[in-house]
Amino acid sequence: MAGDRKVELSEALALEPGWRHACHALLYAPDPHKLFGRIPKRFAVLMQMRFDGRLGFPGGFVDAQDSSLEDGLNRELLEELGDAVSAFRVERSDYRSSHLAAKQRVVAHFYAKRLTPEQLQAVETRAPQAKDHGLEVLGLVRVPLYILRDGVGGLPTFLENSFIGAAREQLLDALLDLELLDPGTIANLKIPASK
Repeated sequence: MAGDRKVELSEALALEPGWRHACHALLYAPDPHKLFGRIPKRFAVLMQMRFDGRLGFPGGFVDAQDSSLEDGLNRELLEELGDAVSAFRVERSDYRSSHLAAKQRVVAHFYAKRLTPEQLQAVETRAPQAKDHGLEVLGLVRVPLYILRDGVGGLPTFLENSFIGAAREQLLDALLDLELLDPGTIANLKIPASK
């Protein structure tokens, strides 16, 4: 979309009044398990099925009462994922990028937070009791970080889903930058075009 672009955080924070800020977070944890006893999972990465049928990351709009982007994000995580998020806090040090959507006058800020396996499991277990579960959030989804023998199943098929805004680009950037993918998966990954 014309006018949509990545911006530096300082530029996003200096925008004139009238722009809305939304914050979302990729939550991930090490996962030592193997699929079918042979395919290393390496990490568990969470996304959510949204009310509109698209995949995205937990989070939402920062409100006037929020004292910072991170306060707004952590409030939204509590609403969407439940009380298990009280065991950690997403901080400015977890910040990854900002995307400006000029037509909507929205800046989407993206964060990535590494959790312990126990923290991630608690989020998955308790999310169905969250305030927004069944309303804004229809459920959590783990991203398959592997490619099956057919060369299509796993991550390539997952990437063919419909994503909200810049979520697909944010996911791919984070998987590569945070080295969450096995080097063999990266070498064999043929990224389908965005929908």
